[in-house]
Amino acid sequence: MTDFLALPAGPLADTILATVRGSESPSVANHSIRSFLFARLFAEHEGCLDDPAYDAGLLFAATVLHDLGVGTLAPGRARFEVEGADLAAELLTGQGVAASDVDRVWEAIALHTSPGIAERRGLLTYLTREGVGIDFGRNAHVVADRHEGIHERHPRLAMVPSLVDAIVAHAARAEATTAPRYSIAGELVRERREAGVTTLERAAADCPWGD
Repeated sequence: MTDFLALPAGPLADTILATVRGSESPSVANHSIRSFLFARLFAEHEGCLDDPAYDAGLLFAATVLHDLGVGTLAPGRARFEVEGADLAAELLTGQGVAASDVDRVWEAIALHTSPGIAERRGLLTYLTREGVGIDFGRNAHVVADRHEGIHERHPRLAMVPSLVDAIVAHAARAEATTAPRYSIAGELVRERREAGVTTLERAAADCPWGD
C-alpha cells in the first residue's frame, strides 16, 4: 500500500467526510476515519485487497459513516446502528450509488456491533467490524507498526468515553426502542445507571491506544 494514510478523493468521499464532520463530535468523527484506515490495513494483512468482493470505496462509506446514528442527524427512535445505516443509505442513494451497494453498506453498519454475525455476512461487513474493533484495541498487532501516523493525523480525543456518552445520549431519547436489553446501547445505559462507568470505558485502560 503506497500511502496508508491516504483517504479516497472525489465528490462522494467529500460528501461523506463533510457529513460526518458536520454531525458528529470531533472525537467520534476521528474514530470513524481511523476505522477505515485500520480496516484497509487489516484487509492488506488478510490478503483481501485483490479479492473481487473488496471495494475500497464501499469500505470507506461503511466505516466512516458507521456512527452517524449517534450524531445530530439521527432521529433517536431506533437503535443507533440502524439509524446510522438508514442515514448512510439515504446519503449514498442521493449520490447515485447502486442499490445493491447501498444495501451492502447498510448491512455492514447495522451489524458492526454484532459479533459472530458480522463476520459471516460478507467481506465488507467483516472488514467494517474489524476496522472498528482495531480502534478499540482488538487485533492491535496487525497495525502496530503504522498506528502512530494514523493517530497523529486523527487523534483519539478521549474517544471511548466520548462515544459512550453519545450512545447513551441517543438511547435516552426513546430508551424502549433505542436501547433494547442486551443491545450494546442497552448494556451501556444499564452499566452507566448502575455503576456510573461502563465495561467499555474500563477496558480502555488496557487498550494499547489508550482511550
